[in-house]
Amino acid sequence: MKRNFFRVLLGVCSFFPFVVFSQSNLAGQNLGIPTSAVPFLNFTPDARSGALGEAGVALGDPDANAIFWNPSKLVFAKQSKGASISYTPWLRELIGDMYYTYLSGYSKIGKNSVVGGSLMYFDLGTVNFTTATGVAAGTFNSREYAVTATFSQRLSQNFSLGVDLKYLNSNLASGSSNPGLKPGGTAAADISAFYRNEARDNATGRGLGWAFGGMLSNLGGRINYGGQERYFIPTNLRLGTALTYYVDQYNKFNIVADVNKLMVPTPPEYARDANGNLIPIAGSSPTKYQIAKGQDPDRNYFSAVFGSFADAPGGFSEELREFTISTGVEYWYNEQFAVRAGYFGESNTKGGRKYFTTGIGLRLQERFGVDFSYLLPVKQGNPLANTFRISLLFNFNGSNAVGSEDDEPLSNDTNN
Repeated sequence: MKRNFFRVLLGVCSFFPFVVFSQSNLAGQNLGIPTSAVPFLNFTPDARSGALGEAGVALGDPDANAIFWNPSKLVFAKQSKGASISYTPWLRELIGDMYYTYLSGYSKIGKNSVVGGSLMYFDLGTVNFTTATGVAAGTFNSREYAVTATFSQRLSQNFSLGVDLKYLNSNLASGSSNPGLKPGGTAAADISAFYRNEARDNATGRGLGWAFGGMLSNLGGRINYGGQERYFIPTNLRLGTALTYYVDQYNKFNIVADVNKLMVPTPPEYARDANGNLIPIAGSSPTKYQIAKGQDPDRNYFSAVFGSFADAPGGFSEELREFTISTGVEYWYNEQFAVRAGYFGESNTKGGRKYFTTGIGLRLQERFGVDFSYLLPVKQGNPLANTFRISLLFNFNGSNAVGSEDDEPLSNDTNN
């Protein structure tokens, strides 16, 4: 399917508000929504978390998709090696040929260390360019990708840390009718932590498990597309918890909840004259405008990222509205069949994304698995309607469960 390039941007923006706007966009209207380039870095890649309201930072029974959610979980994986491939058609209600796919894999190197890698590829489809007079000016296949290497280390029986290093590339229209537009690229890093514990009765299998996780992702340089502007990438803070209720040896429930905060500048409110026009700052080049409330988004990196918790023009109450909530419930029977449901919520003033999710999972002989998820928007006409994800899982070299008899504990902490 071929279409005008600006329709692609409109299609992405209609769901994900992290499309870059200039400060004078929409006749100077302040949307109040934090924005960044390359929003695909925060797209949920796999169907399991996709069915749990897009929660996953503390979700137990980790597989290769933990590289995205929290790589420190991988030291607690039951298998010594694993891989996954996921596929998601994107904005099916608007555009028919956009999709993204996620490839990931890991391998344990000893009992307490894991290495791995992943590839996220986002295909925006074939774009049809025209001149100002409507004359065809060629086509281009817009695409973006991120390559990630990961390492995680178990520091005690129940606690681990992980780190990701990644390179990302965004080629929206290089070589098109705009000769000044070039592919953008930069490097970034993720830092994560994970804690888990449980108390179970060995005879009946009944008990409780609990976990906490956190991840600071996409810490990296700004991205440039060939001009003077440099755009923030979507640095994100994710915190979450998980509670597991073991009914018996065969049945269990996982309850998970995440909160997310996009750590990029919040657009300020600009001063206006009596006619409602923006007031420029004398002598600024390129032109900048006087700020009435909030902070200048074009400030140094650390001030912009770590100051994003206190830069909203509406103060603390507006900062709270910039957090999104993800929650879900997962039922497992005999570690082979799962049913899932979840909810994702975002403030109406910060994008208004609200939807329910559902899905199922199947595991065959601990070596192969498949997950499927489906999204149900709260409001009609949402461009995310009918979004589905499918993931295939592969496990290798049998089982190597943490906490088995041949594991050597790293501390005096032991599971009850």
